Amino acid sequence: MLRAKLFALLLVAALPAPALAQAYQCAAPERVKLPPPPKQDGPTRRVAVGGFTLAASWSPEYCRGNRAADDSLQCSGRSGRFGFVLHGLWPEAVFGPPPQWCSLSPRPSPESLRQNLCMSPSPSLLEHEWAKHGSCAAKTPEAYFRMSRTAWQSLVWPDVDRLSRKEGLIAGDLRQAFLAANPGWRTDAVGVIIANRGWLRELRLCYDRGFKPAPCSSFQRGARDGKAIKIWRGI
Repeated sequence: MLRAKLFALLLVAALPAPALAQAYQCAAPERVKLPPPPKQDGPTRRVAVGGFTLAASWSPEYCRGNRAADDSLQCSGRSGRFGFVLHGLWPEAVFGPPPQWCSLSPRPSPESLRQNLCMSPSPSLLEHEWAKHGSCAAKTPEAYFRMSRTAWQSLVWPDVDRLSRKEGLIAGDLRQAFLAANPGWRTDAVGVIIANRGWLRELRLCYDRGFKPAPCSSFQRGARDGKAIKIWRGI
């Protein structure tokens, strides 16, 4: 049943969509080297998948707080300027802790990584997300990346640059802007994660097993609607 629903989701990729709406600009490099293999940072958990969380990081805030990443594809400006980027698509468990680290193999090919860099501009992040999360929901990195890309390209992102200039900005404003751009979503399915001092760090979008919007857990939901937030524009 899960495979059938995932297949149905993949069909959405054939519909018109703003393929790179999340990147202000993007030009993937011609060649990508395979990064060192990821290191498993927790126990293997093979449990039933009950839903998914799509984590979208706000790239200007990430690059501001990670000066060591200045030479990376994401932060150097060599491959483009990014708004939201895909942190990962995470399977969630029916009950209890989520599945993770189901397999470290097969490894993705350099070309597979290159094809997804405008979505997640870090080869090491792409492989880490496959190994830690994707291997519990798909048999190959390519299948996981297709699943992630289909969900990613189905979303329309609000004008966060413009929203960031709003006086008295609160988390509820960002949620409502996302809902206005994505009919069919619901307020309790949109998590707003903020960093220190109230800066936007990430959106977490919650899906059920059939990839329909579903209520987030309290952890994934993050800031309440009335919480004041700030959005770094990267300048």
